[in-house]
Amino acid sequence: MYELVQVSEKCYYINCPAKIGVYVADKDNVYLVDSGNDKDAGRKVRQILEKNGWHLTAILNTHSNADHIGGNKYLQGQTGCKIYSSGIEAAFTKYPVLEPSFLYGGYPCKDLRHKFLMAQESNVTDFSEESFPKEIEVIPLPGHFFDMVGFRMPDGVVFLADCISSRETLDKYAVSFIYDVGAYLKTLDMVEGMEAAMFVPAHAEASADVKELVRYNRDKIHEVAKKILSICKEPICFERIFQEVFKSYGLAMNFEQYVLVGSTVRSYLSWLKDNGKLSAEFQDSMLLWQRV
Repeated sequence: MYELVQVSEKCYYINCPAKIGVYVADKDNVYLVDSGNDKDAGRKVRQILEKNGWHLTAILNTHSNADHIGGNKYLQGQTGCKIYSSGIEAAFTKYPVLEPSFLYGGYPCKDLRHKFLMAQESNVTDFSEESFPKEIEVIPLPGHFFDMVGFRMPDGVVFLADCISSRETLDKYAVSFIYDVGAYLKTLDMVEGMEAAMFVPAHAEASADVKELVRYNRDKIHEVAKKILSICKEPICFERIFQEVFKSYGLAMNFEQYVLVGSTVRSYLSWLKDNGKLSAEFQDSMLLWQRV
């Protein structure tokens, strides 16, 4: 864990729970893609950079989930590096209580205000600023989170953030976190058609060809959607839908899974309703969903 893996002349990744990209622009400029899940991750990253004689110029954040920005504050404090982000992701990075608040749908209790869902705040600079390295392409990858992006480096390495998960992760957890199901499927279509010298997803193995894995991710989306539709054959409230999803996939309920999977199931319901496959009615002061 936290070993440095080279994937091209100038690109590496640090192998950890959410892979951290390293782009060595020149002897004076090294850029990270994300920063790990906490201060300890940041410290390990700093040690790797120092061991290689690399100066950290900036962190390029793909999105604002805590496991991707958790090392920001430590590394910024230690090196004075810039942190680039944009849109809603920048707001969540500056005000990280937004993540557990959004997931829970209200003020999050203490069980949700921890490093796995709420990073420390950090100062960010927009991708549009003149200082952003012009040779790096920012690739919009919406769906998993609000304004998630990936990055294409000059040598053809593409860091894909969380837009695809490994087979092992999907087989174990079944319901991966998704904010916008429709946008996520469009992102998968786009990534399936992309070419790169090497793809580096945050939660899957680096590979020169991710087409098969993209298809596996897409199939899992449709499988979960089909499961939800089967649960909604009669009018049913969200909590019962949620319970049935957990039971059918053998998932263990805790506060983190309640908000992560719960938010995702709500996103599926919205997508299915918008596509005319579910109806929603209020009966006896309760919102009920039913397959059309």
